[in-house]
Amino acid sequence: MEDMMRKPRDFDAELKALEDKAKDLKNRKVQQLGELVISTGADALTADELAGALIVLAETKDIAKREAWAKRGAAFFQNRARRSAPAPDRDAGGAQPQPDSTQSPSGTAGAA
Repeated sequence: MEDMMRKPRDFDAELKALEDKAKDLKNRKVQQLGELVISTGADALTADELAGALIVLAETKDIAKREAWAKRGAAFFQNRARRSAPAPDRDAGGAQPQPDSTQSPSGTAGAA
């Protein structure tokens, strides 16, 4: 009969493990957001400017604006992936200009 009895669960240990995992996930998210700020050049803004801009973005309910921002963000990540791709993959486009060559120094796209 003793073989049929299970060992009681250690809820404290399970809870601690879940808390540790949640902490690791939060730390990874914070690191990734910091890397995003740096890679977009937004680290050149003051903390007040960046916070203000992010608040406006978070409060924006205009679906068209949000979709436009999402497209621009996706293009940013695609361009980064292309730039980090091995040289043979980048040369596949022939003599075409780089996709980000139409951007002004401020980061806004030029007329296309």
